[in-house]
Amino acid sequence: MTNQITAKTITDSEIFYGHKACAGCGGSLAVRIALKVLGERAISVLPAGCMSAVGFNYPHLCFSNNSIISTFAGTASMLTGVEAGARAVGIKNFKAVGLAGDGGTADIGIQALSGAIDRNDDILYICYDNEAYMNTGIQKSGLTPFGAKTTTTPSGENIHGNLRPKKNLFEIVAAHNISYAATASIGNLPDFINKIEKASKIKGTTYIHVVAPCPIGWGIPVNETIEIARKMIDCGLWYLAEYENGQFTLNKNPRDFSSIKDYLLSQGRFKHLDDADIEILAAQRDAKWAAIQKNWNTTKEEL
Repeated sequence: MTNQITAKTITDSEIFYGHKACAGCGGSLAVRIALKVLGERAISVLPAGCMSAVGFNYPHLCFSNNSIISTFAGTASMLTGVEAGARAVGIKNFKAVGLAGDGGTADIGIQALSGAIDRNDDILYICYDNEAYMNTGIQKSGLTPFGAKTTTTPSGENIHGNLRPKKNLFEIVAAHNISYAATASIGNLPDFINKIEKASKIKGTTYIHVVAPCPIGWGIPVNETIEIARKMIDCGLWYLAEYENGQFTLNKNPRDFSSIKDYLLSQGRFKHLDDADIEILAAQRDAKWAAIQKNWNTTKEEL
């Protein structure tokens, strides 16, 4: 594709500019890149969460495209209305895009998202996943991983943080037989850019799940957000994949994983983990990758 957007050719124009997010915020980078790909004709819907909190500060709106805050549970249902309303008044060449966090997607917003996929509304839904309810003080969400310390899953002598595994939302979405779904990470921006551009051109509901670390909630230096996102992929705790036409495709297939222990213990939220906890996470990773390599199409790139 001759006009494909890349990290080198992406526009210099800023659509999400002047926001008040924390230094090193992964979510703000995910939203910024997504809107640079989609352009000013995108109509964005954001629920209560970090990006609405830092992007809508009267009288300063940080979006140069049409953008609106939805109810916490209603991102996907409001997208349905936005898309239908724009078509009804004759607006053309636009994309209705939702930009919601993990809590607003995997927990509070999953019912509306499921309904939108079932109707196959022509919308793009992007979940920026920082693995907890960061905007309200770092509470556990359905996408918080096993062992992570949050304000609602504290670490102590007997219980070492969150007891539940991370919800497999990508495959839950795919189980709806959605038009297109993908996982991504701000640790691999070319892959993220390609998937946004691809999703924007597909008719029907599309979904992208992008990991976007939060330095405050993860307990990492603000200048290591990208690096920790890369390490999450390299150690096998996140994978880059697509679902389309009933098929899963793994985009990157590592020959070997980097140290899961080094990844975990470099973050404040996992500092309390002992070797037994780390072995549980390694076993979960290995079981997941065994299933992926057995049942999914591999691979566009081997690392």
